[in-house]
Amino acid sequence: MTPSFHARRHTLYRTAALLFGLGGLPLLHAMSATALHEAATRGDTAVLRQQLQQGVPVDGRDGAGRTALLAATHANQVEAARLLVAAGADVNAKDAIQDSPYLYAGARGLLEILQLTLAHGADLRSTNRYGGTALIPAAERGHVEAVRTLITAGVEVDHINRLGWTALLEAILLSDGGPRHQQIVQLLLAAGANPNLADGDGVRPLQHAQQRGYTAIADLLRAAGGR
Repeated sequence: MTPSFHARRHTLYRTAALLFGLGGLPLLHAMSATALHEAATRGDTAVLRQQLQQGVPVDGRDGAGRTALLAATHANQVEAARLLVAAGADVNAKDAIQDSPYLYAGARGLLEILQLTLAHGADLRSTNRYGGTALIPAAERGHVEAVRTLITAGVEVDHINRLGWTALLEAILLSDGGPRHQQIVQLLLAAGANPNLADGDGVRPLQHAQQRGYTAIADLLRAAGGR
């Protein structure tokens, strides 16, 4: 493993630590959240309806740049999300740290909300603050069904983020090599992911898998032509 790999990984985790607190909620979460945002976080559909009927903008922002739909997504409040989408909420509206309802639902494996965003205009080419599609963090975090859903939707499997990593590389580099990530590697390869697309240091997926002792993943890569 190269020094530059360590440096990029350290930067990745340091940035995440600064941006995220307990439970994965942004520390940038504003004290100025509106009643609409608060209702969305609680999943209080009655208050949401009342607020919208009173003319509160469905895509109004709180101090962190979040829409109410993104607030509902953070809390995995599916019915609140459905109501907001039906009222015209933008599934691609990004907050101050470049999360959107679509990107966040994909990254966190929130399958019902992910499917909702895909059915209502999710931009499959949109990227997060690391320059990655929703597929990349879904693969890293072991969200098998989210990965399957995003592949089926048509997200590019070989997209490279600013760290120089694809979904396939992150499913190896940032995983424990266990059954979920083995299944994700299999899904990515079956969808046409390039088994020899190297990282920024020229290290290929098979080499990373071998270095970590991920035998099952290495076997999958070899079977797909990895070297």
